[in-house]
Amino acid sequence: MTTDSARTSETATDARRTDEEQIRAVLADRAAATKARDARRFLSHTTPDLVEFSLAPPLQYKGPQARDPRALEAWYATWQGPVEVTPTQLEITVGGDVAFCHSINRMRGTKTDGFEVELWSRATVGLRRIDGVWKITHAHDSVPFLMDGSGRAALDLKP
Repeated sequence: MTTDSARTSETATDARRTDEEQIRAVLADRAAATKARDARRFLSHTTPDLVEFSLAPPLQYKGPQARDPRALEAWYATWQGPVEVTPTQLEITVGGDVAFCHSINRMRGTKTDGFEVELWSRATVGLRRIDGVWKITHAHDSVPFLMDGSGRAALDLKP
């Protein structure tokens, strides 16, 4: 015999699992959009009031500036072929209509000058469920820097 509280707990667990699957799908599609170098598809998962702390300057992008595909298209144009971004160690926390996740991301590809890139970065993403769809409201990517006074990014780190 199943109690009402057990049934409620099962329902909440199922809902959380569904939310996590939907968020994983959003992040996977963004990675696929980057690989395809499709800026509009990448940005389709964001809200109009997006706040983003990207690896590239400036310190932050907000709203229309963060959602302007031209900057992303210009960055894609600096690569030959696909740009692979693979999230690892992804953790998702969902609470009602808000969620956040963090991961260690591997980026690989070849720049137009032939330089081969492989770097690991840290990512945190905040989401809101709007009209039943998970949308990214906040994104933050970073790399550690060397604390030796040089201020250089530590691009050779691996998990």
